[in-house]
Amino acid sequence: MAVDNFKPTLWEGALLHNFHSVSIADVMCTKPSNVNGKTVTFNRVAAGSLKDYSGTVDWAEIETTPVEMTFDKKKYFAFALDDVDKVQLKADVMTATTQEHSAVLAEQYDKDFFVALTTGTKLKIGAAGSKKKVTPANAYDYIVDLGTMLSEKKVPKTDRYVTVNAAYLGLLSKDKRFTANPTVLANGVVEGQKINGMQVMCSEELPANQIVAHHKSAIGSAKQLDEIEAMRLQSKFADGIRGLCMYGQKLLRDDASAVLYYEIGTAADVDPVNVIVKNTTDNPVHTKAGA
Repeated sequence: MAVDNFKPTLWEGALLHNFHSVSIADVMCTKPSNVNGKTVTFNRVAAGSLKDYSGTVDWAEIETTPVEMTFDKKKYFAFALDDVDKVQLKADVMTATTQEHSAVLAEQYDKDFFVALTTGTKLKIGAAGSKKKVTPANAYDYIVDLGTMLSEKKVPKTDRYVTVNAAYLGLLSKDKRFTANPTVLANGVVEGQKINGMQVMCSEELPANQIVAHHKSAIGSAKQLDEIEAMRLQSKFADGIRGLCMYGQKLLRDDASAVLYYEIGTAADVDPVNVIVKNTTDNPVHTKAGA
């Protein structure tokens, strides 16, 4: 149905929006202080050093290693309207159309963000071909292990995140150490939930069968809307609106993120140490393997 057929006198006027997730990448990355053109540069400071004092001071030079990030991805939207001016008078239609295209872009931006973050990281539990079985009994523990791996690399305690999807969050919710009814905010933050010092995030844009823990400095990410314009189309009696967005991500530190490769297990995969069985009085009790 063309936009011109949207007649408030004939239709209720309420628009049904598609379901999308809100971008969370910008919350968890290092952003450049200035974006100008298609390339930005991050400068990584070299390791510091201490010297024994013996009466004289030897001055060291400050060294930095530049890391360039290029806006190597380009996405555009383009749609035709019978008359831009008339549609703009229908504010609900124009707002919904703009929000729809922005949401689709946000999802793609997050997907590429997580691919860049998980690809190349040195710290891993399991592998693509050897996934760990995850159940309500051990889902929490695996996240603790990811945080411990970061700590062993002396990753700062602040600005740490661990991102899971809804299925993994459901497993965590069955563990008494985690809240039973977590609240996921619009920006992906699971309200009030930290595991081993890491803020729990939730996103459906993660690579399949992976969760990732990282420090904000692990990855740089940025985007910019390069052009947006309206024009009269020559090929049809309509106006067109199009926009071009450029963006990019860059792994800045391969030792500041850790990935778990997993698959959701069944009851038979539960760690025997935490298996719950029933005694003769039908009261649940824990038993250890071999007990």
